[in-house]
Amino acid sequence: MKWLENILSTHLLFTVLFEIHYFSYTTHDVMSRYKKHPKPSPETRDEAMKIALGTQRPGQSREQTKLIAQGIQKGIDLYKKQQKAKARELDRQRNKHSRETTQLADPDMQVPGTIHYRQHWLPWLLLVITWLAIALYLVFFGKQN
Repeated sequence: MKWLENILSTHLLFTVLFEIHYFSYTTHDVMSRYKKHPKPSPETRDEAMKIALGTQRPGQSREQTKLIAQGIQKGIDLYKKQQKAKARELDRQRNKHSRETTQLADPDMQVPGTIHYRQHWLPWLLLVITWLAIALYLVFFGKQN
């Protein structure tokens, strides 16, 4: 019976060690590459601290000021995240629009058909009046030479 307890305890020990090693490795590997909350930039931290110190009330403790700075920092990070999302969406729309225009501009994709040009009537009218004026001038004043 003692040997069975030794085997079970050894097996249990190896199982626990394996799980600790396996899960710590996978979570550490995943967490190191894909952080949900990336570390804020020093510029953002400095800006948030300046704003928090600027709005500091008399009698406010340093910890409260730090908490306010953290809230401002989260707000700045959220704003930056929203602006990046808007920029990505605009890029997607611009790329989609450019793809559509290149597909329309592709000569293989054009639909064959007749092209009708319609010109304005005013230049033709002026041309006819000019020719008539020249003809009348030549008729009336051309014979006097």
